[in-house]
Amino acid sequence: GVGMGMTAPVSITAFPAEDGSFQQKVKVSLRIPSQFQDNPPCPTDESIKIEERQEMTIYSTQFGGYAKEADYMNYAAKLKAALGSDAVYRKDFYLCNGYDPPMKPYGRRNEVWFVKE
Repeated sequence: GVGMGMTAPVSITAFPAEDGSFQQKVKVSLRIPSQFQDNPPCPTDESIKIEERQEMTIYSTQFGGYAKEADYMNYAAKLKAALGSDAVYRKDFYLCNGYDPPMKPYGRRNEVWFVKE
């Protein structure tokens, strides 16, 4: 019952299949605004959970435009290639992040994050 407005980033946890495509299971995460951090409102929908994201170190790549699943998959593959075989990161998921509201036509920011192990 509390309006919190747009948060950034909107983060989608992608669980890649063998071919790199997204599995049906994805998790969408929204940042709780600062004024609600200490005492977040309780969700009334059972499918909504409040989780605390632990500190992490990430490998990241950034790109523009209206990002689609294929874009995130493409940039995840590019990031993987850029890191080579020496980088140690979680292979079972990666994070797809968007920073802009849908009505922003130009200067959009999207990122793919790999979480360092």
